Amino acid sequence: MADIRLAAFTIFDTPILKNLLRVCSLFYLKQAGWKLTGTIPVARRYVMIAAPHTSNWDLPMTLAVVFAFRLKVYFLAKHTLFTPPIGIFLRWLGGVPVDRNKANNLVERAVELFSTHEDLILIVPPEGTRKQVRYWKSGFYHIAHGAQVPIELGFIDFKQKVAGFGGTYVPSGSFEADLPHIQAFYAGITGKNPDKTSEIGDSGSTLQ
Repeated sequence: MADIRLAAFTIFDTPILKNLLRVCSLFYLKQAGWKLTGTIPVARRYVMIAAPHTSNWDLPMTLAVVFAFRLKVYFLAKHTLFTPPIGIFLRWLGGVPVDRNKANNLVERAVELFSTHEDLILIVPPEGTRKQVRYWKSGFYHIAHGAQVPIELGFIDFKQKVAGFGGTYVPSGSFEADLPHIQAFYAGITGKNPDKTSEIGDSGSTLQ
């Protein structure tokens, strides 16, 4: 059984530091030539896609963008990264360890989190790994549909140096029907390592 728990206190709850990190993030993004685009979602609960996921640099860049937008997020990551002492730090950053190698009720537990939290932004990389994969995994979709929350199209385009929100997608309940529409937005977005970008247009049935 998947045991998904959110850290009660994260970097986004840390007084003074969170404001300082926002200033630092805005300064870095501007100096590095990055532009932020899109509108902050009005919803208080949603699943945010993080794509394409091709590098370890995706996490610090995501945090910089999140701080710039004044958001508090949690993100799913493989459980092997959470060994002490780095695990404590990752939880503080909003990390939520999940074991994708075991048959479990990951989706159901994630849905429960939404039912017990009035405010929750859960980042889920659809590839499930920074390595190239043929199919997007469908966990992000089934979590959103099961929790009856929208999917926000978050992105970081390393080629154009643009990051932000690409819009909102409300799942219909048919992953196969909705996936092409969701992936169409990401067709022109380039990750840090373009050669590891997953093929657009494929779909998989794996829930995790």
